[in-house]
Amino acid sequence: MQLYSFFNSSTSYRVRIALALKGLDYDYHGINLRSGEQRSAEHRERSPVGGVPVLITDEGQQLTQSLAIIDYLDALQPQPRLLPAEPLARARVLEVAHLIACDIHPINNLRVLGYLQKELGVDAAQKDAWYRHWVAEGLAALEVLLERQGSHPYCFGEQPTLADCCLVPQVANAERMGCDLSGYPKVMAIYRHCLAQQAFQAAAPSRQPDFIA
Repeated sequence: MQLYSFFNSSTSYRVRIALALKGLDYDYHGINLRSGEQRSAEHRERSPVGGVPVLITDEGQQLTQSLAIIDYLDALQPQPRLLPAEPLARARVLEVAHLIACDIHPINNLRVLGYLQKELGVDAAQKDAWYRHWVAEGLAALEVLLERQGSHPYCFGEQPTLADCCLVPQVANAERMGCDLSGYPKVMAIYRHCLAQQAFQAAAPSRQPDFIA
């Protein structure tokens, strides 16, 4: 398999966590989002939306969208299972994953922040306020959902799931952007536990071949 990724892309980070948890080998190809490499004609052939991650399967099939890629990996290598088989448990994991991947991340990604500044004339302080507002709103809801699950090291029990694959990159980005995370003790406890695990460490931005300090 081949993974087209950017070290600091939270969507790529999700997929790297899933690959590491499942012990799947792949070739890494860095796509520099800061320089605009994702907009090249070559990369647009891999990803029509011009983004990362892109997974090229062993059969040469191209997959985009992190949640779709992780679902594929879960079917390809069922253990450890990241999406539970039991319907309600699966729905609960997806509920958290979609809160992060659909409600928080899309309005705070690089394309949106760039549009705010370049096209709408938002200054840096306003951009940061936008980011922190939506992170705070999303993480407050996430804290409630996680509290309902009781006390566990991961989002849903003793093993990581898709929810944890989504949570860690989102919190890492929020830390990088200087968000106040003190109001989300459950979220942060799970985040810290995940970061202590080898698979999550292997997927970290600083461990990737295209890392830029």
